[in-house]
Amino acid sequence: MTRFARRWFNYLVCLALVLSFILSPLSSPFVSAKPNVSTAIKQEIRGVWLTNVGSGVLFTPWGINRALNQLSALKFNTVYPVAWNRGYTFYSSNIAEREIGLDSQSFLKFMRLGGDVLATITQLSTQKKLRVIPWFEYGFMLPPNSTLAKYHPDWLTVGRSGDKLIEEIPLDVGRKNSKQQFFTQPHVKKEIWLNPLHPKVQEFIKALIVEVITNYDVDGIQLDDHFGVPVKFGYDSFTIQLYQQEHKGKKPPSDPFNSEWMRWRADKITHFMQEIVKAVKAVKPNAKISLSPNSQAFAYKYYLQDWETWVNRGLVDELVLQVYRNDINSFQAELKQPALQNARQKIPVAVGIFTGTWRTPIDIKQIKEQVESVHERNFDGVSFFYWESLWGYITPESPQQRRKAFLEMFSA
Repeated sequence: MTRFARRWFNYLVCLALVLSFILSPLSSPFVSAKPNVSTAIKQEIRGVWLTNVGSGVLFTPWGINRALNQLSALKFNTVYPVAWNRGYTFYSSNIAEREIGLDSQSFLKFMRLGGDVLATITQLSTQKKLRVIPWFEYGFMLPPNSTLAKYHPDWLTVGRSGDKLIEEIPLDVGRKNSKQQFFTQPHVKKEIWLNPLHPKVQEFIKALIVEVITNYDVDGIQLDDHFGVPVKFGYDSFTIQLYQQEHKGKKPPSDPFNSEWMRWRADKITHFMQEIVKAVKAVKPNAKISLSPNSQAFAYKYYLQDWETWVNRGLVDELVLQVYRNDINSFQAELKQPALQNARQKIPVAVGIFTGTWRTPIDIKQIKEQVESVHERNFDGVSFFYWESLWGYITPESPQQRRKAFLEMFSA
């Protein structure tokens, strides 16, 4: 498929999603309750991610208002709207405009006639007493055709053979109920990665985060599993020179899984995490630093993200672990992991539950079973990935049935 054809395909997909959003039911008899949101926030996190991929909610002037009305009525209390995805911001950013010439994602600006989507979300959420925690979804990852990468090729990291592209590593390699079944099959996307050790990259990412905290009435920011780097990367000239400076001229090991080489890179990312927390708290001391990673063992081994250390050092205020599984036994096993239990002793810990994609939504029975497992183990709440698959015409059950089910989950 040519680049032109891909662009038109993506446009048509977005248009179809917008139309489906317009035509979906405006109300139901199960969304009239007015929750005590302030009490709900104290009890548990009830969140949902609002993304731009496979979702039309951000692309219509009335879509956000309608979504927040439904979420508030169904006793949700937190939204994680995308703020950084595929090399573009989803808010009006002077930092992004300076680096790539666009202050936000261009298609979003076109569909919303130039409006600032994050400003709209924060304004409406305040009225509905919903927490807003912007989600820097892509972290250090970029698409291969990224404008940012074209302007700053020296900001990228590479593998030992100089390769810049990498397929996302399947979660829990070899397990059938892998998260990657949902997102990368049958076509696996290849991405490039910014170097999280490079000072210019760190300055850019930190500036985006501080910009959001400074300019918007938000409750915090969220980083996720992409706030790390694939273990095979780190063989760019900058990182090699930095390693040599700290190892008496010795080059990095050729094996990317060498324990000392892994620890050295992971510690550098941890240090940058400290700098982000310091910068955020300097602007807004009460801002939440939320993190939505994969399991500790997987995150560290394959993406050098040592989030257990971050928790132990007080760098995370809220953890929402991604537990995207079909099998209930596999789901419950993840809830027993030592790093997660350790985190629960220090900070609120919620569980991220996969509700499907707009094309392949998950049965409400499976969603309810997983929420019940979370509640039975007294976690601090749940968050669903993502808005478009919560309820709609293409879901296995009717929108009314699914909304009623979500209301019952939070009323228990």
